[in-house]
Amino acid sequence: MADTAQKLANPAPLGLVAFGLTTVLLSLINAGVLPKTGESVVIPLAMAYGGTIQILVGLLEFKAGNTFGMTAFLSYGAFWWWFALLLILGSSPMVEGIPAFFAAGKYGVGLIVVMSLVFAFTTIATYVVLCVYSTAGLQRVRLGPLERFGEVLSGCFIALVGMAFWLWPVL
Repeated sequence: MADTAQKLANPAPLGLVAFGLTTVLLSLINAGVLPKTGESVVIPLAMAYGGTIQILVGLLEFKAGNTFGMTAFLSYGAFWWWFALLLILGSSPMVEGIPAFFAAGKYGVGLIVVMSLVFAFTTIATYVVLCVYSTAGLQRVRLGPLERFGEVLSGCFIALVGMAFWLWPVL
């Protein structure tokens, strides 16, 4: 029977590029390389590219069954929408207590930093656990005359796991 499942493209590169380019543009303004008036360019970029595209990528990651990708892209997409709305509403005369409004923004950025650190830690921990358990599993394998090469094989296996994760998008 023919396989009728539709193969989808990997949405993660689009989400990463959207996040990266929006961050670069905002960082160039914050660093003083671009004029402060450039925020009027960042707001629509943050909403359309940094926000909406990442939300769409998060939904595609959900469809692909990637919980981590879904959580990361939906969270960062919502962050860019929040940031754009912060800039829009923060400069609006309708908003009272503007200093309190921007003080709340600092807490929002702090929460995004904490979330990013948790994502980084869990990703690194996953790779470490995978390598430790794959090595432990190989130590139980009896190789007879090749027994003395067990550590070499374990090291090669860990290197192969690393190469697989590195080459995965290419395959």
